[in-house]
This record gives sequence, structure tokens and C-alpha cells, in this order.
Amino acid sequence: MYIGRDLSELTLEPMERWELNELLYHQHIFSQLALYLSTEGASLHVKIIRELESRGPTHGDSGGWDHSSTPIYD
Repeated sequence: MYIGRDLSELTLEPMERWELNELLYHQHIFSQLALYLSTEGASLHVKIIRELESRGPTHGDSGGWDHSSTPIYD
């Protein structure tokens, strides 16, 4: 379950100020709904992807006993 600011709150501030877990969560949701997004939604999805790319790798290994192999945004 996602615990954080919803999209209506986040769109009121610059994406540079979004937390990593917010970017990861909303990117995941947008990717699941990609076929159903309007032009505006697809544009926001691209902006989220670009912001994530500009922040660098979110994970770089296959995990371990003390950390997950994929980012956890919950």
C-alpha cells in the first residue's frame, strides 16, 4: 500500500522536489495504465521517467539478505 502524497498534491510542485518513492510509485502506476492514458497522462509519465533517469540508478545489484533487488516505494 502506498503511503504518500497523491498525484493532485504532487502536480502542484516541481518534480525535482518529489521524493524518490513518489516518483517510483507513480511511474509504476502509469506504466500499468499506459494503454489507457490520455495525451496529458502520457506526457506526465514521460516527465516522471526523465526525472528518475536524471537522478541516476535506483538500484544496481541483484539484492541481498539485507536489501531488496528492486526499489521499494511503499
